[in-house]
Amino acid sequence: MSETPRLSAHLEVSGLIRRVAAAGGFAAVLAKGEPDSGTILLILRDPRNNPRIFERMPNPDGSRPWTLNRTQDTEKKQEFEDYLTRRQAQDRDLWIIELDSPNPERFIRDSS
Repeated sequence: MSETPRLSAHLEVSGLIRRVAAAGGFAAVLAKGEPDSGTILLILRDPRNNPRIFERMPNPDGSRPWTLNRTQDTEKKQEFEDYLTRRQAQDRDLWIIELDSPNPERFIRDSS
């Protein structure tokens, strides 16, 4: 089993931000992690859905698809923020990127 070479985190983040901006959306770095091998966590926001958190999760075959980790409950918004705070405390190399655009999943589809 050979792992596919990984794009450095800062290059992946930079490319993602540019793609979102080029499509008329907004992207922001909320937490800057380790430039080369940091984990990237995405908060996806759009007008039609509650905010969602996606993170790359490793598979046994070496692939790292984007996986939905959490959706904000409108009745318990603080739980969503608390989760982000815990994740950042657990992983100081973590990048937290917010994408605000219609259908933000399109920017991570087929990009594992």
